[in-house]
This record gives sequence, C-alpha cells and structure tokens, in this order.
Amino acid sequence: MAAARAPHGANVPPKIIYKKVYIEGHGGHHGGAWKVAYADFVTAMMAFFLLMWLLGATNEKQRKALADYFSPTLVQMKENSAGSNGIFGGDSMTSKDNYAHRASQTGTRSMTIPVEAIGGDQVGTGQKGTLKDKAIMAEDRKNFEAMKHAMTKSMATNPALARLSKHVRFVKTNDGMRIDLLDDADYSMFDLGTTQLDPRASALLGVIATSIKGTQNPIMIRGHTDNLGYGDPLAMNNWMLSSARAEATRRRLAAGGLPDSRFNRIEGVADREPMIKENPSDPRNRRVAITLLYRASTFGQ
Repeated sequence: MAAARAPHGANVPPKIIYKKVYIEGHGGHHGGAWKVAYADFVTAMMAFFLLMWLLGATNEKQRKALADYFSPTLVQMKENSAGSNGIFGGDSMTSKDNYAHRASQTGTRSMTIPVEAIGGDQVGTGQKGTLKDKAIMAEDRKNFEAMKHAMTKSMATNPALARLSKHVRFVKTNDGMRIDLLDDADYSMFDLGTTQLDPRASALLGVIATSIKGTQNPIMIRGHTDNLGYGDPLAMNNWMLSSARAEATRRRLAAGGLPDSRFNRIEGVADREPMIKENPSDPRNRRVAITLLYRASTFGQ
C-alpha cells in the first residue's frame, strides 16, 4: 500500500501535539481556607480557657473590675439612647441624681458617680460603708413611735401636764425624732432671760427622761431664742442664753436618770434658726429641741 501523502507534498511525518493536564492535590480548590478556620478555632479555645482560668483565679471584686474595663461607659451608652442629643445628654432635669450639666464642669457623670450608684433618696446609705443601717433605723423608728405614745399618754393622765401638750411637738427628721418644747405669749419654759426652769416644764422634762430612758439613741439638745437683745451684750446675749438653756435641759434629763454617755451634742444657736421666720421676735421662736438621733452602725457592716 502506498504511504499517505505528506502535507504540502513533502515526505514529512504529521505533527503530534501532546496535552499535559496537571491535577492539583486533594482539597486544593479550597484555597487553604480550612487553615484559617482552624486557627480561629484554636484562638477561640485559647480565649475560652483563659476566661475559665480568670474565673477560677480571681475574686468577685477583681472580676467586677475586669468587666468594667471591657464594658462601655455611661457616656457611650447615652450617645445611643433616646434624647441623648438634648441639652441634658439623655438625662432629665428632674432626675434623682440631679447631676450638674455645666459648660465649666471638669468631670463627667461616668467618672464621678460610682458604678451601681442609684443616687436619689438612698444616696449615702449603701449596703457597705454607710453609717446608717436600715435594720437599726427601722428599730429606732419603732422605738420613737413607742416613746411618742408613752409621752402623750403620760401628759394626758396628768392635768398639769395636759395643759402643756400644745407646747410639745414631735418632728421626724433625717437625724431622728425631734421633740420641740415651745414657748408662746402665755407660757415660757424658763423665767424671762434666765435658765431657771418653770416647775411644769421641769415635770415635763422628767416625763421625757422616763420615756427615753429605755432607748439607746444618742441625744442632741439645741437651745433657741428670739431676737430680743440685751442692754450689755458682753454681759449676756442670746448665744449665752440659748447654750445655757440647752445645758439646763441636759442637767434635768440627767437628773431623770439618763447617763452622761447618752448626750451627743449640747448647743445653742441663739436666734439664727427662727421657727417663725417672718417675725424673729415672736415668742414661739424661744424653744428647746431634744433630738433622739439614729444609732450609727459600724463602718462597713
């Protein structure tokens, strides 16, 4: 058989083209993404074990400090809250914290108000570090009411003291229970311009001493006068008179059985705290205030 004619009439063998196909290794089409995922997994596990170690190796206070370090501040939180673009930064002018918003202030709320502080009515009375224990205060308030009831009953059963009931006023204050013994135009606890107790006033102080003898509350006594002056203020003045009347009241209570350790403060304020402010010379401004103070708890308990 004759050989096939070569192209172009020349006796040249035909060209043979070889196509080489390279096959990638298994998984090559993933581009190594599994390595990145594995690295992320290992990193996450390391962070998890680090977290577990921190939880076991730190106390509550240290954990709280770590959490506060990574948590957003109050200012950052308020930036995303409703009303944060207002003049009070998302707060209210009637807020219990009543935090100042002035251009000249040097601090921010997040820097100056402690974490977990709620402010308002309970400011200064936290569970720790306070000088006012809620349980003790509740017990004191109960004792104050019992004392008030005992005094009222004693005055009602004594005709001489019953007439003085309108001169006695019980006032609840932030410091405790205050007993105001008031003068008026018709009656004065002390002889005019002196520290001599009226016999009925002395008997009334005896009732007070008996009523509060069973309590443990410290006692503060404060004397007040009207603004009527003296001819020679160097010889006698309202400061001296108010202080001396407070001391005379203390002596009468001590004679009624109260130990000296119960008295916390004895002071006179002259006419500086009038009850009838529009008329400083009103005789009702002459008074003695006996305050049963709340007991102070031990710091930190």
